[in-house]
Amino acid sequence: MTGTTRTSEGLDTRRRKLLFRSWHRGMREMDLILGSFADAEIERMSEDELDQFERLLEINDTELLPWITGQTQIPTGIDLPLLERVLEWRGRVASLTV
Repeated sequence: MTGTTRTSEGLDTRRRKLLFRSWHRGMREMDLILGSFADAEIERMSEDELDQFERLLEINDTELLPWITGQTQIPTGIDLPLLERVLEWRGRVASLTV
């Protein structure tokens, strides 16, 4: 079970692959954060945002999770505005589960 709430039907190949990768990270916490974000946003992402999302998915879970949870600062030089949207998304999702 992936946890996805949407189907990849109607998505182009690139978006389908990114949706799949978002839910199959290797670390369940990251699956839930990035997968649910992709469920909600993948269809509306621009080409530039898709590029950023691909770069974000290339970052190792053990490095990315502390950034997203606020345990460590995001290193300077990480220029991914989409990461800010993921952080906002995580905050909204976390507030729903409390």
